[in-house]
Amino acid sequence: MNKHTAGHLAETFAGIYFLLKGYRILARNYITGRGTTAGEIDLIVCRGKTVVFVEVKQRADLSRAVYAISPEQQKRIRRAAAGFVARRRYLTDYDIRFDAFLLSSPWRFRHIKNAF
Repeated sequence: MNKHTAGHLAETFAGIYFLLKGYRILARNYITGRGTTAGEIDLIVCRGKTVVFVEVKQRADLSRAVYAISPEQQKRIRRAAAGFVARRRYLTDYDIRFDAFLLSSPWRFRHIKNAF
């Protein structure tokens, strides 16, 4: 399985996980900006008055997945999240959270709330 297919499967698995936990999916693979300043958010979900921006990482083991979210990537995700909320004024009074969903073989996963 190539990286692209594995990443897509990981994001699909994460989406199902959040649906089963009672979240509503607002967007998948949300991209804002262009070039090196572009930000991508793998999954944007909502439950109650909380919007959660989720970074999905799949690696050989969970400890490697944790360290795969670099400070620069976190900055781009935050910038993309601000743009997402700004375009949807009804979300301005919602709480915002940044989570990580980590996946490794064989089907081990971990959801980290407030990851960054």
